[in-house]
Amino acid sequence: MEYGVLGVVVPVLGWLLSAASSTRPECSIMLEIEEERSQCLAELIGDNQTSGCRRQWDNITCWPEAEVGEVVVRPCPKYFRFLTTFLGNVTRNCTSQGWSDVYPAPYAVACGYDSNSTPGEEQTAFYGTVKTGYTIGHTLSLIALTAAMIILCLFRKLHCTRNYIHMHLFMSFIMRAIAVFIKDVILFESGESEHCFVSSVGCKAMMVFFQYCVMANFFWLLVEGLYLHTLLVISFFSERKYFWWYILIGWGAPSVFITAWTIVRIYFFDVGCWEEIVESPFWWIIKTPILVSILVNFILFICIIRILVQKLHSPDVGHNETSQYSRLAKSTLLLIPLFGIHYIMFAFFPDNFKAEVKLVFELVVGSFQGFVVAVLYCFLNGEVQAELKRKWRRWHLERFLGSDMKYHHPSLGSNGTNFSTQISMLTKCSPKTRRCSGFQAEFSLV
Repeated sequence: MEYGVLGVVVPVLGWLLSAASSTRPECSIMLEIEEERSQCLAELIGDNQTSGCRRQWDNITCWPEAEVGEVVVRPCPKYFRFLTTFLGNVTRNCTSQGWSDVYPAPYAVACGYDSNSTPGEEQTAFYGTVKTGYTIGHTLSLIALTAAMIILCLFRKLHCTRNYIHMHLFMSFIMRAIAVFIKDVILFESGESEHCFVSSVGCKAMMVFFQYCVMANFFWLLVEGLYLHTLLVISFFSERKYFWWYILIGWGAPSVFITAWTIVRIYFFDVGCWEEIVESPFWWIIKTPILVSILVNFILFICIIRILVQKLHSPDVGHNETSQYSRLAKSTLLLIPLFGIHYIMFAFFPDNFKAEVKLVFELVVGSFQGFVVAVLYCFLNGEVQAELKRKWRRWHLERFLGSDMKYHHPSLGSNGTNFSTQISMLTKCSPKTRRCSGFQAEFSLV
């Protein structure tokens, strides 16, 4: 009977716990049960009672030793708090024949478990939809970001500090998407639960990689904010020198925090696959830097909008008031995905505050952030489009002139250098058109 209760309760709790963390759902419950079982069996070894009822573990609750005729009342197991706010008690009598059955029976009834009020098919479908949603989002982001990276890497004229920072941000999004896919396969797709108790080094390494990718992504969003704010505030600065500081912040700082978290988990909380984060105090080693980066980026966002307002109201800007507000609105919308401003909405609320809304907003909407950033800052970027059009025209011109010369000038093969030089001169941009500030390029869509 006790095993039957676990078979009903564990799957139901699974979806609830998966909403709160990256934990494989049933692990939180099974780890609690295993901890109580180990403690009970350890106390049973030292139990030297010869009369009455000995200490007993019934697969759910640990019953202490008792004399014949004694009535023992125990509180319901801790994990029932996930199912109901009413936590009752269970009772057993110690008789001359041993322990009596539990009453009121079964455990589920005594502890306030109501299958009708417990999240059933509808909530299960909701969490399944959320998982499908963020899987689609990360897939689209991965495709778009990979294409954007190829474009920015191939065209040398797009190589500048601003685009280098964009490329690092794109890479952090790519790594985050890959880490999410790997985590889901390892923790959620397999039907086994052995890793809840004995986890391989590979499983733990996967969680370390996942946490690093998430934190690095937040820190590169912070770097984007710092760089754009520096462009607006400081007139002259060494971009090369600053760039190495950005590298240190984006990839180095997360390494420090994740290394500290890994060491702490190894020596103080080496449980399962390290996916348990709900009640672990060590989770703040990761959570605190992320919250700080979100807060700093939000402050930078407000400062940049204030500077944009001042620039748009400058006498040098010859637009009417409606045009100014339109440009400001477009600039603001462009900065929101680049800075990750949407994370501020739920960052400082408790984990159980509007849990379903928070899930949709952070997991589903957040998974499309990489796709939106790739579209806005690569595919719709004026410099990128101009370079693609130039390469496209050059390719057509080379193809046309090449086929024409092939039939009318057979001796061209010995003078291929002159031909290439002519094509380069036809397609070359003037230095004046290539020069533009990082700030202007950043808002080429406005």
